This record gives sequence, C-alpha cells and structure tokens, in this order.
Amino acid sequence: MIRFTLHSDQLHPFPHYWEHCIGSCNAYTALREDYRTQLKRAHDELGFQYVRFHGIFDDRMSTLLMKKDHQGNEYGLVYNFTNIDNIFDFLLRIDMKPFIELGFMPSAIARGDKTIFHYKANITPPKSYEMWGELVRRFVEHLVDRYGIEEVKSWFFEVWNEPNLFFFFDGTKDEYFKLYEVSARTIKEVHPELKVGGPATSCNSWIKDTVDFCSVHDVPLDFITTHHYPTDDPLWKSGMDIMDFFQSDLAGNRTYERGVLTKMAKRVREEAGDYPVYFTEWNTSAMQGDAKRDEPFAAAMIAKTLADQDGLVQGYSYWTFSDIFEESGQLPGAFHGGFGLQTCYGIAKPSHRVFQLFHGLGDRRVGISSDVSHATVEAIAAKTDSGYRIIFYNHTIPGEAIREETISLMAVSVCTLKNVVVYRIDENHANPKKLWVKLGEPEYLKERELQLLHGESELIPEIMEMDSELILSIPAHSVIAVDLKCKN
Repeated sequence: MIRFTLHSDQLHPFPHYWEHCIGSCNAYTALREDYRTQLKRAHDELGFQYVRFHGIFDDRMSTLLMKKDHQGNEYGLVYNFTNIDNIFDFLLRIDMKPFIELGFMPSAIARGDKTIFHYKANITPPKSYEMWGELVRRFVEHLVDRYGIEEVKSWFFEVWNEPNLFFFFDGTKDEYFKLYEVSARTIKEVHPELKVGGPATSCNSWIKDTVDFCSVHDVPLDFITTHHYPTDDPLWKSGMDIMDFFQSDLAGNRTYERGVLTKMAKRVREEAGDYPVYFTEWNTSAMQGDAKRDEPFAAAMIAKTLADQDGLVQGYSYWTFSDIFEESGQLPGAFHGGFGLQTCYGIAKPSHRVFQLFHGLGDRRVGISSDVSHATVEAIAAKTDSGYRIIFYNHTIPGEAIREETISLMAVSVCTLKNVVVYRIDENHANPKKLWVKLGEPEYLKERELQLLHGESELIPEIMEMDSELILSIPAHSVIAVDLKCKN
C-alpha cells in the first residue's frame, strides 16, 4: 500500500498554465460548424483561453492571392481578411482569443512551390521580404482597426511553425531569423505594445540562438515558444543536429523516459532566461495514429505532466482539442489515434476528461506526500471552493513494469468532512473506446451509437465514506480524482 498524506497548511499559488492555449487543425477548419461546437465545449468544460492553428496565410484562406485574367495573366495582389475576421469574431463571441501563428507563405509571394500537408501549405521563404512585411503590416493594422488596440494587445503573434524542420521551412536558420526580424519589427511599428515571439521550433530547439540573435541585433522579442513531444527524447539526448539524427541509426527510436517532458522544459526555461516561455505544441506522442491517445494511458501521462510542469512555463498548449484534423486528410474511424481530446464526432476521450478534472482544481496548490519514493503512483492536490481535490495517477512509459496499486489518503485535521466524491478514468470508466470496440469498431457512427459512446465517456461521481483515511485501488495507467467536501 502507498500512503498519501494531505498537508493543508502547505499552500502556494497554482496558476492553470495549461489552460492558456489549446492547439487545433489549420485555420480554414475553424469555419466549420462542428469544429466550433467542439472548441466551445473545450473552452466551457476545460477552461482554454487561446487557440493556435496553422495556416492563417494559406491560399485557401484567400488572405493574399495573385489575381489572374481568363488567359492566366497576373494583374495584381489582392488582400482579403474576410475569412480571418469570421474566425476571430467567433473566438471573441465564445470568450476566447487567437494565439496567432504567422504562416504559412501565400504562394503569390513565395520563393518556391514546396508544400506540406493534405491542404498544400507553402513552406518556402518569401521571394521578397518587403512583400512579407507588407502582408504582416496590413494584417496587423486590420486587426487593430477591427478589434481595437486594447484587445489586440492581449493577443500573441508567433512567427512561423517549426522552422528547424526542413518539411516545415524550406530555408536556413539565418533565413528564419530574417523572417522573424521583419515580422517583429513590422508588428512593433504598428504598435510597440503588441506581443511577438518565436522561434516555434520542434524539439526545444534554437532557444538560446533566438535570444542571442535578438539581443545582438536589437530585434523585438517578448516571449519564447517551442514544441516538444516525449518521442523527441532520443534526438534531444543525442545532442545531434536534426538532419544528422534523421539520417542516423537512431532515427527509428521512439522510446523515452518517464518524466522527460519536464526535463526538457527545465532546460528551455534555463535557456530562455527571463523571457516568458510558451510551449505551443505538446502531446503524449508526436505520431499520428497512436492508439494510446484514445485510451486511459494518455490521461495518466497528461496528469503527471501537468503536475510536474508547475512553475516552469507560462503556457503549455496541448495539440489538439479535436480529431477534426486534416494534415494527412481526415483520417477514417471514430477512434483512430488522433491528436485530439475529442474524436471527430465530439466524443470526449479520457484525455479530455483528465483536463476536465484538472480544470476543477483550485488556484492554490496543497502539499501532498507519500511514503514510497519512485512509485508509479503520484498525486497533486489543490484547495477548491468546497474543500480539496486530489488527483492520483498511475503512470509509466510503454514497456515498463506497472501494476494496480492500493493507495490510502490520510486527511487528518484537514476539515470536517461532509462527504467524499470520487471520479475515475480507467479501463472501465470514462473510456468510450472500449465500448466502440465492443460495437465492432464502426467507422461511421449512427445516432444511437453516438448516444451510447457519449454516455460511456462521462465522468461518473461515486459517493464514498471517509473518517480519517480513504483506501482505494488504482489500476495501471489510470487516474482517480478525490473531492473532499468540507462542511462550512
């Protein structure tokens, strides 16, 4: 048995940094009704404040196009922010804000024709940095004119996405820094209090390089952004250049150590110096089609990660809120291992539910200790309006030993208890994929199947008795939330 003790006298502020932002599919999908329904739910149930997506400048957004006559002759650039307005108006209506990723490159001003994703986003640098600067200037001035400077000052402008990866940016590091410099200076010319940052790299890369470049060349920099996934671990530990790594024998290695995301975040925090740090992408895996994302395993890993990152970062944006996701085209199957917290049908996965449990934590963290070090079961606790919430999670990495554990919670002298409410995420609770498999894994869901799966995804409260000790069993790769309801 692992014994946990709640220390109600140990309190410190607990900002919900993971709620600052959530990732999504590309901007164009934000025009869809089902996308909007799911994003509003993510905001309402999970507390997300900002949303980040690729592709705000992509051709299918019609932001900047080269007009041609019926004979194919070019006759001028046309700027059009109508689709962007439609999306941003919606975000403000549901009390959210955009975390604006500047990208990708409109083909009208692109140096080349290399693209990425099913929707053919152009990844080349601009053929003219003056043209890029003019696009950024017109875009930002339009936002200020439409929404007011006080509103836009609360937004974030991030330059590009993962420029350290050749398949996201067909240019050099120096060319990225040129792109960043032109963008940052242009934004600050519109208004000096607008926030701009980067480098939005994968694998925690280029942090010190970005800080040094901006310092040496007096380029505006308000915050640092980067991305990481646990499967980045072999590359991160190798210290190799990304291209060299991909060409080495290590390239197929997807193993990682428990808690590696926190180790990565600590290094980024150190390299960023005094700048605020926002991880604008992370997930339990970088691989599309990872079945564990649809299962309780993901909930347990998320719980550990959120508990451990406290105090390291200002924002930690999970990638993504929904399986409405078209980078490789919309993948088939109601559960296909997508990045999202909800399926494309809007069914809440275990990962969605663990964010819901964390949203219910108060903003004052409470000390909690156990009598077993290096156990797979850990806990986080916080003060709530009605008492205390303790979240236990039993997690380790794939392939490592883990088992069901018995835990006890000691809450001596915490308060006079009214009751105890327990919520579970495990193989048999808040796990709709299990029922989907039982139903025969239907690719297209009918209304009755949807109703059943939505019901299976719910967090079910369980009322329990407790004097001074509560004893529970916690299965492998699972989460238990315990609400101690105190009498007034």
